[in-house]
Amino acid sequence: MKRNLLIVIVGAVLVVIFALLLFTFQVRQSEVAVVTTFGRVTGPPCQPGLHLRWPWPVQQVYHFDERIQDFQDHFTENLTADGITLITSVYVGWRISDAPAFLNSFRDGSVAAARDQLQSMLTSAKSAVVGRHPLSDFVNANSGQLKFDEIQNEIEQAVQGELRTNSYGIRIEFLGIKKLGLPPGVTEAVFARMKSERNILISQAQNEGQAEAIKIKANADRQANETLADAHAEATRIEGEGVAEAAKTLPVFQKNPDLAVFLLRISAWQQALSQNATLIFDQHMPPFDLFQGLPTNTPSH
Repeated sequence: MKRNLLIVIVGAVLVVIFALLLFTFQVRQSEVAVVTTFGRVTGPPCQPGLHLRWPWPVQQVYHFDERIQDFQDHFTENLTADGITLITSVYVGWRISDAPAFLNSFRDGSVAAARDQLQSMLTSAKSAVVGRHPLSDFVNANSGQLKFDEIQNEIEQAVQGELRTNSYGIRIEFLGIKKLGLPPGVTEAVFARMKSERNILISQAQNEGQAEAIKIKANADRQANETLADAHAEATRIEGEGVAEAAKTLPVFQKNPDLAVFLLRISAWQQALSQNATLIFDQHMPPFDLFQGLPTNTPSH
């Protein structure tokens, strides 16, 4: 009797488990699920959790990963605006933004089919964008003339627009240039061109340096000339003042030459005695001849 009861309990548990497997499904945190009824999408996407369903073939559940998926396209050759063959490869981060649209666009919601479609769109977008830019926008001796950000944005906008137009249910999260290459026959020509551009930059820098040196020298010469002119003007002014002052006293000296000679001797003595010094001189030479005939103090007895 107990054995029969155990069999019944086990059977009931198995029926419950089988029913759960048939009539429910689980959606994980990183997923979204789409339910189709007889092949047509039914209702909005199912969020993470436990959900009810009718068993196949009435309803079928498709699970889609909502996380960002990485993708790198193949190397493709494209002509630049100046006719140079450039080999490019880009990396893409994309996610499923509209699960029902994604399911309708790709059979059984195939991620591999979505990647193939992305590859086709990237090839077309790169061809159009690369064809609008010269090689110097990709490879340049002057880093300030590179336009990587602009080119990447143009490729991303082109692919993003095509995805929206065709309602693929995919959104590009980021896109960038992964690799650049040149065919062997083009490499030497490109390096020669880069060397020529570098030489032009060096020549421009040298010319700018020479021009700046000439400018600095001209300014220095101008300042020196101005300083000399100011000095000459000051010397002329002082000389003029001296001449004018001499002109005032000249008539007096002309009337009394001996007075003039005496005053000049006194002035010479003032200059000689302006500092503490010991003088050894010949009293017969002017202006020291003034000491001739001076009384001398003799000791008293």
